[in-house]
Amino acid sequence: MSQTIHIKKSHRLFERAKLFIPGGVNSPARSCQAVGAMPVFIKSADGPYIHDVDGESYIDYVGSWGPMILGHRHPQVMEALEHALAFGTSFGAPCAAEVEMAELVCKSMQSIEMVRMVSSGTEATMSAIRLARAYAKKSTIVKFDGCYHGHADSLLVKAGSGLATLGIASSAGVPEELAQLTISLPFNNLEAVKKIFKENKDIAAVILEPIVGNSGLILPQPGFLEGLRELCTANGALLIFDEVMTGFRVALGGAQQLYKIKPDLTCLGKIIGGGLPVGAFGGRKEIMEMVAPLGDVYQAGTLSGNPLAMAAGVAQLKVLQSPLPYKRLEASTVRLAEGLKSLSEKAKSKNADMQVAHVTGMITVFFTKEEVTDFEKAKTCNLEVFSKVWHVLMQNGIYWPPSQFEAAFLSVVHSKEDIDNTIKAFETAISQL
Repeated sequence: MSQTIHIKKSHRLFERAKLFIPGGVNSPARSCQAVGAMPVFIKSADGPYIHDVDGESYIDYVGSWGPMILGHRHPQVMEALEHALAFGTSFGAPCAAEVEMAELVCKSMQSIEMVRMVSSGTEATMSAIRLARAYAKKSTIVKFDGCYHGHADSLLVKAGSGLATLGIASSAGVPEELAQLTISLPFNNLEAVKKIFKENKDIAAVILEPIVGNSGLILPQPGFLEGLRELCTANGALLIFDEVMTGFRVALGGAQQLYKIKPDLTCLGKIIGGGLPVGAFGGRKEIMEMVAPLGDVYQAGTLSGNPLAMAAGVAQLKVLQSPLPYKRLEASTVRLAEGLKSLSEKAKSKNADMQVAHVTGMITVFFTKEEVTDFEKAKTCNLEVFSKVWHVLMQNGIYWPPSQFEAAFLSVVHSKEDIDNTIKAFETAISQL
């Protein structure tokens, strides 16, 4: 079907959406505003592919922004959902699946002894911050530039993801008095963290994405996470890992397994819902026992631990207990990364320097000269080149995140042919610059 008809149908839906939904989208990350395009409206998905309202198909590297590690409509996840649906959608009361989920999470992540289910990543980080302040009896939070931890007021200071894409430093509506309790520092700069601990004795917690995915993919430099662990312990602050993206994706035990660091609290989401809305926060028992009804840190959610999300998540986590999915995911990621790196000289000849960052299941192509180690370096990327490349990728059936500041996600069902076709599409895009 022709691209003209595709655009016309998407345009009609988008025009309808804009009448009743702010900006026509329910999350700014979907707007495609940064690449000067309209959102593509998706009708269905299966495996590593998504299909739009006109029947156009794409190799999917958004993966619902991370949860589709097994691909879309995985048979075991779908079977679990159908079974759970036959008994109801929500009870507002405990169900067996949430107990099984809690056991799987605690078994898989050594730092988590108790866990509380919520319905989104934002709820998870917001609740972890409240808990950390209560436990440490302090108020100030340290985060890092370009790390996105959801849209709770305390965390919308120099955040990544949609704010970075739209060029917004913070959000309107966040009281200055509250923003002053959040200190944002450069990622990978341990000296800056040491300095702030010397100057401020009111730091309750340091929260970060141990592997940043919301400024594009940025890896921690050697010693950075270890240094944070030591500084938090020495200064009576909690270390919070936001593993909403990386948990169960980069490894079964998340980034903390890869880097052998035990945070005090961990925030989870995406994959543990199997594609349904879900989040969780957990950590040491002595900290988690402060959460109501055991303690006086209040947190609640009517749909927390609902049977559908728990059924889908448990099914997905059970598949991931085997090392085989991660071996496949690692092989696919390396194949794609190496293929893209091989295009760097061709890109340079087109005045489009590029860097490729990757870790199991995640990848970013940065159009800039130097390795990206923090948000400031990410902001040196040539956004015009990224936009041009993105449009050609779409024309060639590759659904890549529509922002330079978002990581792309692979699934275990992306085939070698899918990967090779993606590399060819990038090569075509670079040739046309």
